[in-house]
Amino acid sequence: MDILDITRRLVGFDTINPPGNERDCARFVAGLLEESGLSVQTYEFDTARTSVVATLDGGDERPPLVLTGHLDVVPLGEADWSCDPFAAEIGDGRVYGRGTCDMKGAVGAMAVVARRMAGERRRRAPLRLVLTAGEEHGCLGAQHLAQQPNALGRGGALLVGEPTGNRACVAHKGILRVAVSASGVTAHASMPELGDNAIFKAAEAALALRSFEFGAAAHELLGRPTLNVGTIAGGLNINSVPDRATIGVDIRTIVDQDPDAVLADLGRHLGAAVSLRRLEAAPAVASDPSDPWIESVREIVADVRGVREPPRAAPYFTDAAYLKP
Repeated sequence: MDILDITRRLVGFDTINPPGNERDCARFVAGLLEESGLSVQTYEFDTARTSVVATLDGGDERPPLVLTGHLDVVPLGEADWSCDPFAAEIGDGRVYGRGTCDMKGAVGAMAVVARRMAGERRRRAPLRLVLTAGEEHGCLGAQHLAQQPNALGRGGALLVGEPTGNRACVAHKGILRVAVSASGVTAHASMPELGDNAIFKAAEAALALRSFEFGAAAHELLGRPTLNVGTIAGGLNINSVPDRATIGVDIRTIVDQDPDAVLADLGRHLGAAVSLRRLEAAPAVASDPSDPWIESVREIVADVRGVREPPRAAPYFTDAAYLKP
């Protein structure tokens, strides 16, 4: 099977997250790798939420090159598709389907590389594929693998197959996600003076976040940290004063920012009218662009694109934050 065949087969598995259901897709790619001679292990963090770790031994004592990609995909969206999203139809030199770009095309490429490498007698170092479930909602598969003894081992270099337009990205921001909650006293909407409206408090907190300053100097690749209020929820019905409201805050951090310190600063800025709860935190990732291995990758990318570009950061978050340590 070539890269096109494998990619189309991968797209054919419905792994929309939620719920994910990556098991069948994971078993398919695990079978391809195992029949090529790789040592394959699967790991489940929940029912049918399956990740794959496959290793091709060989070379000297250096740690392996690690290629990683995720098996889940984002939902289809509200708009009608002009084709079957799981048929991987071909037209105008492109493959159309959910996950072709993010990122089953990359997973297919990794599988092809591993199968070709398995046929080579001489290898400079081992090769390891880490194919995760649950990346699109909290990188749950990568977190689970990182917690399993001996599941990952050491790595000499890590290449994440997220779509970059064929550019080499050497960094991405970290995340800190926070629930900001307000409490109040319920009352009938006809007598609001008897209650204490929690939505007003949450709304005031949301507006106050527009003036929050991180006090961090811009990173040369990642720029400055950012903050977004992404959700707001509260109240049981329209004719009651709400006694509970919560806003969801997404912060993208840069290198050396301590999430606990950021959370403390956020709490001081918002004051005692609300409470804060950390939902998720993971560090930024930034590699030295002058590292010899990264330089070699950038040279390959320059050959493919026909132009050598300065190092850059990816705008999104990846499994690398959990896998790199």
